[in-house]
Amino acid sequence: MNAATGMQRVSVHRIGELLLASIQQELTDSLAVALQQDLAEMAAAGTDGVIIDISQVDMIDSFLARVLAEIAAATRVLAGRTVVCGMRPSVAITMVEMGLGLPGLQTARSLEDALALLEADEVGP
Repeated sequence: MNAATGMQRVSVHRIGELLLASIQQELTDSLAVALQQDLAEMAAAGTDGVIIDISQVDMIDSFLARVLAEIAAATRVLAGRTVVCGMRPSVAITMVEMGLGLPGLQTARSLEDALALLEADEVGP
């Protein structure tokens, strides 16, 4: 909970030049917008990438999909990449059935895979 506003927040951690947001609760619209603002502010200070762990998320609706895509777009403007990791198969199936996409995002099975994906690009051509 953010003491200044009395509102719950998704905690965002800086790991070197990466930002990690691990969603551990139901992601309401207001919480998703707060996450987007927090990541934008932190990314503006410099980052190579953002990892969003959604392994505890049971569903993604069109609003959350749009917020995730907007986070990726903002990160790209700052020369970084966004990786979503830990998506449950049921979430992926529902997204496909609803026609929801995550433009500008890469996906990884686990946090370790997401880190490896971003690290591989750092040493790439």
